[in-house]
Amino acid sequence: MSGIPTVTASLGNAPYLVHLSDDLGHQWQADEPVEIGGANTAPSPDRLLLGSLGSCTAITVQMVAARRQIPLTGIQVKLSLNPDGKPEAGTDIVRVIELQGELSQEQREQLLKIANACPVHKILTGEVRIATSLTEPA
Repeated sequence: MSGIPTVTASLGNAPYLVHLSDDLGHQWQADEPVEIGGANTAPSPDRLLLGSLGSCTAITVQMVAARRQIPLTGIQVKLSLNPDGKPEAGTDIVRVIELQGELSQEQREQLLKIANACPVHKILTGEVRIATSLTEPA
């Protein structure tokens, strides 16, 4: 294992049903809703993206709260993609975080700052370069 996250996406005969696997042996799927030709058997790619941000946010906040002994008892992260419609430029993600536990205002503010520093948040708000090439089938 190289430590470099690697995911493979494979599309077979079923329209829009994508089988995903990673370098750690995990497997999952993505699909599209019925209204655009998919079978709605798995989350759509945009929902998987929101799920990545939400899970990274929750995990990062929990890790830091535990390390700093902040009495966080739970966290819920709700995300929406372009909730007011597609903007003229860019993309809008709305993230609402519910922190559970007997927390002071200072602790809540610390954890909000940590949420904005989660690795996926940094990826999505930073410059992303995607190098794409073709290869021949095996």
